[in-house]
Amino acid sequence: MKDEHNQEHDLSQKELESCENSCTCEGKKQEASEKECEIKEDFELKYQEMHEKYLRVHADFENVKKRLERDKSMALEYAYEKIALDLLPVIDALLGAHKSASGDDKESALTKGLELTMEKLHEVLARHGIEGIECLEEFDPNFHNAIMQVKSEEKENGKIVQVLQQGYKYKGRVLRPAMVSIAKND
Repeated sequence: MKDEHNQEHDLSQKELESCENSCTCEGKKQEASEKECEIKEDFELKYQEMHEKYLRVHADFENVKKRLERDKSMALEYAYEKIALDLLPVIDALLGAHKSASGDDKESALTKGLELTMEKLHEVLARHGIEGIECLEEFDPNFHNAIMQVKSEEKENGKIVQVLQQGYKYKGRVLRPAMVSIAKND
């Protein structure tokens, strides 16, 4: 009986150890499974972070690309602006020469030559988007620079009396405002 009891005890001891081993195995499996879940969750979080970072970087890249295209387009569009600014004193000199020559004799060869030169120059400038600013009666501070006020019985207050220096614009943008005198009647 003792043997049977010992055998039973041995069996139950073995079963207990086996059960503990299986529980330990299950525990180890559960721990491994939990670690795998944690690793998987960490991986998914890192993936989401990297994906969001990629999307932001891609959006930034697209914005920079668009800005560079716009800047390039603007640079090409306004490429003539610097040379146009450099030509303005030459145009002023030709206008001054024309006024001086036409005062003496309007039919002289010099006067006609200056007129033809001015016409050609204005044609070339217009072809490239450079045009004179119109100085009608109304003063516009966006296009005109009032450098003096004069009394005028013919003009109302604030109206342009005389153009002292022609203004120019390039593709709608002012290169140089027209220098004008305006009426001041008190």
